[in-house]
Amino acid sequence: MNDNSFLNKLSKTIITNYSENYSDLVVILPNRRAKVFLIDELKKQIISTIFSPEIISIEDFVQDIAGIRSVDSVELLFEFYSVYLSVTEKDKESFETFANWAKTLLQDFNEIDRYLLEPDRILKYLENIKEIEHWSVDINKRTDLIEKHLAFWKKLPLYYHSLYNYLLNKGIGYQGLIYREAVNNLNHFSESAKEKKFLFAGFNALNQAEEKIIQHLLAIDLAKIYWDIEETFLNDTFNDAGLFQRRFKESWPHYKTNPYEWISNDFKQEKNIQVIGTPKSIGQAKIVGQIIEKHSNLNQSKLQNVAVVLGEESLLIPVLYSLPANVDALNITMGYSSKNNPAQILIAKLFKAHTNAISRNSTSYVFYYKDVLDILMHPLIEPYIKANQLVNRINQNNYTFILHKRILELQENQNELFQLLFKKWDTSSVSILENISAILLQIKSNLSLDKDPEVSGEKITNAFVYSIFKVINKMISYFSSNENIDNVDTLYAIYKQVIDVAEVSFEGEPLNGLQIMGVLESRVLDFETVIITSVNEGKFPAGKSMNSFIPYDVKKEYGLPTFKEKDAIYTYHFYHLLQRAKNVYLLYNTESEGIDAGEKSRFITQLEVEKQPNHHLTFQIYNANVPEIAYQKIIVPKSESVIERLKNIASDKGFSPSSLTNYIRNPIQFYFQRILRISETDEVEENIAVNTLGTIIHGALEELYKPFIGKILIENDIKICIKNIDDEVLKQFKLVYKEGEIKKGRNLLAFEVAKRNVLNFLKLELESIQNGDEIQIIALEARLEREIIHPRLPFPVKIGGNVDRIENRNGKIRIIDYKTGKVDKLNVTLKSWNGLTEDIKNDKIIQILAYAFMYEPDAKGLDIEAGIISFKNLKSGFLPFNFKVDKETIEVISAEIMESYLEEIVILLNEILNVDVAFEEKV
Repeated sequence: MNDNSFLNKLSKTIITNYSENYSDLVVILPNRRAKVFLIDELKKQIISTIFSPEIISIEDFVQDIAGIRSVDSVELLFEFYSVYLSVTEKDKESFETFANWAKTLLQDFNEIDRYLLEPDRILKYLENIKEIEHWSVDINKRTDLIEKHLAFWKKLPLYYHSLYNYLLNKGIGYQGLIYREAVNNLNHFSESAKEKKFLFAGFNALNQAEEKIIQHLLAIDLAKIYWDIEETFLNDTFNDAGLFQRRFKESWPHYKTNPYEWISNDFKQEKNIQVIGTPKSIGQAKIVGQIIEKHSNLNQSKLQNVAVVLGEESLLIPVLYSLPANVDALNITMGYSSKNNPAQILIAKLFKAHTNAISRNSTSYVFYYKDVLDILMHPLIEPYIKANQLVNRINQNNYTFILHKRILELQENQNELFQLLFKKWDTSSVSILENISAILLQIKSNLSLDKDPEVSGEKITNAFVYSIFKVINKMISYFSSNENIDNVDTLYAIYKQVIDVAEVSFEGEPLNGLQIMGVLESRVLDFETVIITSVNEGKFPAGKSMNSFIPYDVKKEYGLPTFKEKDAIYTYHFYHLLQRAKNVYLLYNTESEGIDAGEKSRFITQLEVEKQPNHHLTFQIYNANVPEIAYQKIIVPKSESVIERLKNIASDKGFSPSSLTNYIRNPIQFYFQRILRISETDEVEENIAVNTLGTIIHGALEELYKPFIGKILIENDIKICIKNIDDEVLKQFKLVYKEGEIKKGRNLLAFEVAKRNVLNFLKLELESIQNGDEIQIIALEARLEREIIHPRLPFPVKIGGNVDRIENRNGKIRIIDYKTGKVDKLNVTLKSWNGLTEDIKNDKIIQILAYAFMYEPDAKGLDIEAGIISFKNLKSGFLPFNFKVDKETIEVISAEIMESYLEEIVILLNEILNVDVAFEEKV
């Protein structure tokens, strides 16, 4: 804190004026956070040991006067629903429907009470407004919908009084109720506290109840109040930072005879104010990290005098990720919505998984694989559950839908957390919530085992988990004593409504390290360096959004705060943050369009227009560094180890035809797959991929023809194959697609397509035999290899690969490569050898000639033809490689063709093996 801070001045005043009896002094501050800082200031200035004065927030002080316990928004919502059910005779709404309007209505009740308005009068006013809105509809012609709508507004006073009395009888209440009761109990309280002295400090905007309490205590000389207002703002009627203070100074009777304290002149002192614009919220988070890094490098201990004030709570997580590594301590004090809480996201995934499992099958509990993987891979689960083996099994075996029993079988070593996650949910809402509560406790237990909580972020994660744990336990408490929900969907809908009003509370060490806070949490505090984010219209200030049933003109009439007053509150907080700071960074989003967009805040314009002589105001726009080249292609030089790996490939299994075409397509892809041996990760193939379908057809044809290898095919052989198609294709599906679903949807269609492709091929084969072709199968899925020794190669190189089918047809060797994709004659026609291995469109020719080259020594002098059978172009039959020379088409692969092919392949291999030719990505 600054040496000239408000709390420093307050502590000196306490020591000077109240040192005779600190224990009779009660200091009331705007929030609980300021208490720790005030005690710290007192410790610095008091040498001897004393009993500290009682330091309390205004909310706690008012609770003491009223003698009523405050309930949080979640508990209040449940209590209100109980009241609603008790006073509503017919057409009772479900909790999830009720919560939609109850949250807004509770806010209005709260405002009515905090400003001590007559509830019947203002709620009757709302009813009359709604009546007027429907004045044109004849009373006898009103629809049920209109009648229900008007009946709702008529019941508002009943809802208010029933809830008020119900809570009062239980000794609990929302803030407004407590404030109203405190005012009612004020005379009794002041009688019992005659020996006390009350010191109010650092306030700005007060509601009617707070004004009445403070003025009452001032009038009977039990209290003193110290404001924190700049003379500039107090006297400037156009500056809303002094709006409330001007009202109090003019209207409070106390100030007819007493001075208005304290009025300061700190804002005019020297300040460096940097206004920084950058696109999007993430840009702001990154700049916050850079500013913090600069200050931490200068002096790590001074970070405790640096405050990051988030104009938008959603920036918290990006800012935390952007902080430099040398920030060894930080304190977060702000309200953070539970919607984006990691623990809440996990609970949402659990609800989705179990709801789907229950609804998918009336007799079985069947999980969808994505739901399972979402849970297993969640950051709060994955480190502690050791389910890598289960994830791999799901991916490798294509489990799309998994029986509950099967999940338990697949995970061998089940810890308690795993069993809780996949425990069957019954229809009892309490047992489901108890299961979730147990999961959260187990996560909490796992987090506490982390060896280095500061580094692991255990404290922040614990806050997230604990906030959801509290919500779940409140729901358990409610459903234990109220009618149970017997539907998981309904329970989840209620959970979503409740989580909307819940907030995450962070705990930290306020006096140590970097301070991260929301706007309201900055009250009373002063920092040397202040970084404020989201200084945009609609964010800071918040804008005109009014979540209320009470219209603007009614609020204006009855003295309730409107957006005008809320803007004034933001204005005060903004200028107070700057008041005693020396270094100020104001960050705003420069994007004017899109979801995250907004104009630069008027506060920045005001600073510019009303610039003080000692203020050094600078403006900067930061944009992400855009590289001159949109994408830098990957280039990998060939090191000794790479050459060694190439030698191993060349001498072991060799280069396959597909790896050679892969190199032509993209050398970097070849490098990843063959040199680094990086294979694609296993993923569940929900719908059968084209390559999987190809594997199934290949496998089915191999198995159908296996019994006939070496013999000349006859019609009956093909008829036997046709008879076995269904069984063999099904067998291949189960072998290749494993546990994947093939009985419905797209996969059933793919199954039928595979059978049809095999049948059509066999019909083509049968037709050839009937036309007199003599077919003898020599090999199926045969492994072929051949070594190339050539003067232009640095060492012998082996070519190797599996060929789909080799046959002797009418005295010629025919090498067949099956393709499930479409291939036509042009794809296997070559007009010139020049550039054969430079163009990927020649990939089919390179592959089938490679098979011919490898089989050539075994052909025993017979003519060879090599080609493709395309299942998407079966009507074209066998598509042989053909070489066009001077209008002549050559289909037989002669020695000359083999020699020309070999020369081209040697050029390609030489490039692959050349140490001076790097692997360069093709883009």
